[in-house]
Amino acid sequence: PSGEAAAARPHPRQREQLVHTRHKLGGPGRGLLISTALPDPAHWWKNQTWTRLQKHLPEWIVLRLEGYRPALLALQDQISQLASELEAAAPESIPVGLGKLTTVVLTREICDWHRFHNRRTISSYTGLCPGERTSGSKRVPGSVTKRGNPRVRSTLVECAWRMVRFQPQYPPVAKRPGLLCKGSPATGAVRKKAIVAVARHLADDLWRLHTVPCHPQQLGLNI
Repeated sequence: PSGEAAAARPHPRQREQLVHTRHKLGGPGRGLLISTALPDPAHWWKNQTWTRLQKHLPEWIVLRLEGYRPALLALQDQISQLASELEAAAPESIPVGLGKLTTVVLTREICDWHRFHNRRTISSYTGLCPGERTSGSKRVPGSVTKRGNPRVRSTLVECAWRMVRFQPQYPPVAKRPGLLCKGSPATGAVRKKAIVAVARHLADDLWRLHTVPCHPQQLGLNI
């Protein structure tokens, strides 16, 4: 990446690392609540939740959990500040469900959308294209390669699930309503394959939006 892109990319990565640290630090407190058969909200350390929760806790557990809260609250403040800064850098007009934070994270991880010359190269970079094993005339398709940038891949899959909720008319989602809709009888493996296909198609469409003069509605995306 260029010097400017290299300087911008660590910003969302720092937020991701802080979120991971917060989750790791909050785990022991939640584990203590679970082991004593007490309510265990995921964000037990937040002020509003903590105010309600501590009314039902023994004093010795309150003392133990109070030791984690200052660090968790400080981490949350840093995460919120970084998220606000990233969202402020997002363009004004983006497709519904994509999200300002997701848009900036993808753009900074990709660095330059124009370095991909076709949809195959962007699919290869995301690691969402299927692999294969070939021997003579025998061709056996395999699972996705998972090569390239793992942050881009996980962000695209997360965004694909939001497309299912906010843009059900999006062509790759509308093509698989029986697999992705809420309450679908499809198994977990089948749903994972379907959402990976949506994420791969979404990566292609985002590449087109950044490199070819076209409107999101031409790709089936509402703004």
